[in-house]
Amino acid sequence: MTNDSCDTVVFDLGGVLIDWDPRHLYRTLFCGDHAAMERFLSEVCTPTWNQQQDAGRPWAEAVAVLQEQYPEYDELIRAYRLRWSEMVAGEIPGTVAILRALHAVGTPLYALTNWSQETFPIAQQRFDFLSLFRGIVVSGSERLVKPDLAIYRLLVERFDLNPARCVYIDDSATNAAAATLLGMNSAFDHALRQPHVKIIVLAAKGQHFSSGHDISGDGSKTWRDFPGGGNLGQFRSAGG
Repeated sequence: MTNDSCDTVVFDLGGVLIDWDPRHLYRTLFCGDHAAMERFLSEVCTPTWNQQQDAGRPWAEAVAVLQEQYPEYDELIRAYRLRWSEMVAGEIPGTVAILRALHAVGTPLYALTNWSQETFPIAQQRFDFLSLFRGIVVSGSERLVKPDLAIYRLLVERFDLNPARCVYIDDSATNAAAATLLGMNSAFDHALRQPHVKIIVLAAKGQHFSSGHDISGDGSKTWRDFPGGGNLGQFRSAGG
C-alpha cells in the first residue's frame, strides 16, 4: 500500500448514518402547518442556537434563554429538549450497510460529529452500529464544532491518524471542505488516477450522504443509493 492510499474512513453521523431532523417532531406539534413550523425553526429554535448545544452549552441554559425571549413559544421550546428523541427517525439504511461492510473487511472506522454531549448517549443506546467505530469525537464533549479545524486536528492527534490516508464523509459541504484543508480525501484523487481501481465516488450536499463505494466486475455498472450533488466532485468512476 502506498503512502497516499486510503485505509481509514471517518464518518459524520447526523444526516449520514442517523436521520436526525427537528421537523420529524415539529410536523406533529404544528399539526401540518408547514409555514409556521419553518418560521419557528428559522426564527426561534434556529440551527445557530442548536449549534451552541453542539458546542457544549447545557440544554437547560439554552432553553431558558429562548423562554425569556419568546415566552409565547414556551412549550414548543421545551419540546426541543424534552422530546429530542422524536427528532431521530432512525438509521439511514444504505450508509449503515456501507459502514458494516467496511467494518467486516477490517477498515479502521472513526466518527466526528457535531452533537450535544447531553443527547449523544441517547443515540449510543439506540444505534448498535456506533460500537463499530474505533473512536468517536463528539463536539459537545470537546467544546469545539465543525468546521473549526481544531476539532479535525483533535481527531487526528487523539487517534494517531494520517489525514492523507483518510476519507471523510459528511453531509455538509462546508465541513467536508474543512477536512480537505487538513489533507483528508486526497486518497480519492489517487484512486481515480489508477486504471485498475474500480471505484465510484458519490458526493452529495445535504441529505443524506457522500461516499466512495467499490464496484465489482468490469466497472461498467455504477451503484448509488442517494441523490447526487457534491463537494468531492460529480459521480465519477475510475477504470470503467
